[in-house]
Amino acid sequence: MNITFRQMRYFIAVAEIRSISGGAASVGISQSAVTDAIRFIEAELDCEMFARHARGVVLTREGQQFLRHARKIVEAMNDIRGGVGHESASVGGRLMVGATPTVTGYFLPDLLARYRQALPDVQVVIVEEKSDYVEHLLVNGELDLAILVVPGLTRPEALDHDVLLRSEMRVWMAPAHRLSNQDSFSLAELADEPLIDINREELQLVSNAVWARQPVHRRPAYRSASVEAIRGLVGTNAGLAILPDLLYRPWSLDGDRILAKRSRDPLPTVDIGLVWRRLSRHSEAAELFMEAARGKRTMRGKQG
Repeated sequence: MNITFRQMRYFIAVAEIRSISGGAASVGISQSAVTDAIRFIEAELDCEMFARHARGVVLTREGQQFLRHARKIVEAMNDIRGGVGHESASVGGRLMVGATPTVTGYFLPDLLARYRQALPDVQVVIVEEKSDYVEHLLVNGELDLAILVVPGLTRPEALDHDVLLRSEMRVWMAPAHRLSNQDSFSLAELADEPLIDINREELQLVSNAVWARQPVHRRPAYRSASVEAIRGLVGTNAGLAILPDLLYRPWSLDGDRILAKRSRDPLPTVDIGLVWRRLSRHSEAAELFMEAARGKRTMRGKQG
């Protein structure tokens, strides 16, 4: 049997939450990856694990049997990874993590807080640079890990990655905007609207892809690297912005309200990924950081 430990964890998450999307969110991985894992398990065992319905999924009889076995295996693996007599040992050392400004501002703080609380003896050094330079440092072995916007990696032959967060793009506007009473609209309706572009290289690829297949063209009115500046401009009805939910806040610094609306046209997502050098061997501190980033709450730290 070729079912992996990771696939079992995805299966358990879906079984407990009774939803593929909810299970994917709980383990911090893409819904497609969870779906692929379940399909692999079903193909490997030649039976259906879940019955699908409009509100989610429920376990079949075979699924319930597999769940019992999967939980025992995962619990046993966690015990092995903890190690007999190792629970009280403190993991130390230094961990070098690369990131871009978008990641450090809107994704890293909560992750770092949880990691430092569990592993206070690990010195985490964050190196904030442009995406291509972070990749360069990873390939050279100067960084242990990185969290970047993916896809768009310039060295895919040398790097591996896992998607941690998939953030949808929405249209930001002020309540006073003429389209604010609509729940959604097409990009064609925005053709004559002044648009505010974000001037951050890690988001530019996705921003360009929004309009790449559209018969209409955007009319950029402003361009800024500051998300707060963009919020301020949108809040005062100076224009619209198409940005990921990751960056969305309902208010500008001056207290102006900002709405986020869906587009009826398919838009690309902004994917935040955990990136590492292919075939590299990770320290225990790095392995535990990877677990934390993937949403696994099994970190071993100092015992009180």
